[in-house]
Amino acid sequence: MCQHQIKCPTAASADRDAAAAVAPHPEQGWSLLCNGVLLFEDTGELLPDGKIIAPHRPSPSAMVTA
Repeated sequence: MCQHQIKCPTAASADRDAAAAVAPHPEQGWSLLCNGVLLFEDTGELLPDGKIIAPHRPSPSAMVTA
């Protein structure tokens, strides 16, 4: 699917959300990535095979430093 030089990660890769956005829709809260992944603003993902990845942004308590 990806036509970029230095290929973007595939939808099966752990870093799949690092692929280039080909159809960003920030006003609707989602972007289509070149690997076919729908990435939502809450960090949830819908993979091309229909698999759902739950949001995985860090919790505010995890971002607190001592």
